[in-house]
Amino acid sequence: MVAFGEHLKANIAQEYGADAYLDYQGLDNIIQELSRTAPSGPDLQNRMVSLTTPPQTDARGLAVDNNSATEEQFLSKMDFELAKVEKFTLQKVSELRTKIDDTEKAIGTEEKEKLEARADEISNDFLLLEKYVNINFMGFHKILKKHDKNLPSYPCKAFYVSRMHAQAWVRGDYSDLVVHLSHIYSSLRDDQVAEENNDQQSFLRQTTKYWVKTEDVSRVKYYVLRHLPVFLQKTSTGESDSQFTNSVYLDNDQLELYHGRLEKAPGAIALRLRWYGNGDPKQVFVERKTHNDKWTGEVSVKERFVVDESEVYQVLTNTYPIEKKKAEMLAKGKSQKECDEWEQLVREVTQVCVSKQLVPTVRTQCMRTAFQIPFDATVRISLDTNLCMISERGYDLNDMKTWHRNPEWILQPNEITRFPHAVLEIKLELKGGNMTAPKWVSDLQNSGLIYECHKYSKYCHGCAVLLPEDVRSVPYWVDDISLRDSIIASGGGRILMDPAESNPPGANAIYDHLLPFGDANNDRSGTAVGRTHVSAAASKGITKDKATVNNIPTGFDMYDPNAGNIMDTDEEEGCCSWVFPFCSRYNNYAEAIVAPTSFQKIEPKVYFANERTYLHWLHYGVILSSIAAGILSFSDDSGESWGQWYALALLPVSLGFCLYALHIFLWRQDQIKNRIPARWDDPMGPILLGSTVAVILIINFCTQVYEIAKIDFAEDL
Repeated sequence: MVAFGEHLKANIAQEYGADAYLDYQGLDNIIQELSRTAPSGPDLQNRMVSLTTPPQTDARGLAVDNNSATEEQFLSKMDFELAKVEKFTLQKVSELRTKIDDTEKAIGTEEKEKLEARADEISNDFLLLEKYVNINFMGFHKILKKHDKNLPSYPCKAFYVSRMHAQAWVRGDYSDLVVHLSHIYSSLRDDQVAEENNDQQSFLRQTTKYWVKTEDVSRVKYYVLRHLPVFLQKTSTGESDSQFTNSVYLDNDQLELYHGRLEKAPGAIALRLRWYGNGDPKQVFVERKTHNDKWTGEVSVKERFVVDESEVYQVLTNTYPIEKKKAEMLAKGKSQKECDEWEQLVREVTQVCVSKQLVPTVRTQCMRTAFQIPFDATVRISLDTNLCMISERGYDLNDMKTWHRNPEWILQPNEITRFPHAVLEIKLELKGGNMTAPKWVSDLQNSGLIYECHKYSKYCHGCAVLLPEDVRSVPYWVDDISLRDSIIASGGGRILMDPAESNPPGANAIYDHLLPFGDANNDRSGTAVGRTHVSAAASKGITKDKATVNNIPTGFDMYDPNAGNIMDTDEEEGCCSWVFPFCSRYNNYAEAIVAPTSFQKIEPKVYFANERTYLHWLHYGVILSSIAAGILSFSDDSGESWGQWYALALLPVSLGFCLYALHIFLWRQDQIKNRIPARWDDPMGPILLGSTVAVILIINFCTQVYEIAKIDFAEDL
């Protein structure tokens, strides 16, 4: 394992210079000197000192040398390095803001290509600065851990880590840069706001969810905003690219809705109360999501209506004045059809709340960044960061008047779980049967920056982790190795797979290939490649698929799985868990190892088609064997007939067809189950079958012609 200091040197940006970075080696030298001189610990009992008494001997019983290193030197240097990194970071952020202001002022006066190049340069500079922050952040963690390990008498990691998290270079939110860059790119693209259209049209909405590692969040944001603007809600202050989002999910004591959503039962619903912004809710969205399988011809539906916070109690107790509200809507000019649909939805929601005895169960919180051209839903992307789930059980509901926790209440560790990744959701509205996503979306999906988690649900994850004793089954992704620590910290360890078991029980033993970063038995987190790399390796033996992603600025270069894990095995927690797998900033346009993360679409009929193909192959094998049996039965008993040899040769050929059909069936079944993005057809099978049958017929024809010719020749003689 290469030392951290060597990797720090290798990743120093030339623009910044080594002096701008943490002096890791200098701090390490002080630690080594302190370890060698073995200073004694302080006398914690004696509260008096004498200015004329020499210092006490060190841990070896030797006199202390005044020229030797002291703990104070290490602490002073730590303070200096922290201040240096903070000052440099704030200086660079200020320079970036100045560049953005200059670029915004130049819109309309300079050429589009020059402005786009300036915007790309700003994006690259920000990503380079983020990498600088992450490297230094990890360096401080490493050196503090090394200090406490070598000098246990002087522990200081906890103090300095808390202090570091309070400093502006770690705690600061510079997402306003994203907003301004979004405006610049939107102006350069000349985005046109689509007209608001409430008419129902025939379209197919395709939704896919991905996990994004913390250090890749900014790169994903900058890549997306090159194609879509940041969509700010009306309640947003405009100073940030994200908005605080709360969702309280309703369920009963049996977690009926949870299990329905987890099992993806047809017609399974989820009910939630959502509001935006900090503080107490004022306007609440009551949302219902209904699941339907696509292969049935129906689509999942999301419906919602708005109520005031004071009216939530009426919705939960089925006392909401529907008729009165409907009359008010008609008086405001709403159409009769809209009002009737609204009435039906509200009645169904209020009735199900009472009939199923639904109560607040789990709340999800996150900072949501949305990317979309207003009123144009062709491509919508949302990115949820700082995601956590909070239990809404264990407090007095006051007859449903209290429907969410008081924010002033202190949460216990088993009442909150923090999700370690950001969640990216891509929604495509593909009209007219067009199933082709825009190329830039496909490039993002195949970039290695995002990891698909099939059918991921925040609500299901929160219920499984926070209510482990109430759930009968858990989602497959809880066994992902990257979630293990957060689940255990929240007291949900009982739902985890036991690493000691060689054969994990349940569905996860079959669907562990869907885990983005591997499970405890197959830990792929070392290289953080996860399922993406495994999928490529499983596809026809292909382990690497080089692709060049076009139209990506230099700073967006993709993740390189071949970079390997150059961190120590005892990696520290923090704002960056994978620092160095970044490709060089100076690479040309992101030629990297790309492994597809978009999986094949699976429907039940695919399995049936595989079975039918297998039965067709068996049918032809049986036909060949029947032909062979018929030839044997009608051939001479002398044993010298050509027909007997022909039939005996034909029988193993027919058996070979049956075995080959079984092999193809099992191979294709594995391809379908693993959703491997490769060809599932068998291009050689039909050729082999046709060629074999043709050869058999040709041999039989030639043999018969030879026999007839031989008989005619004998008669002529």
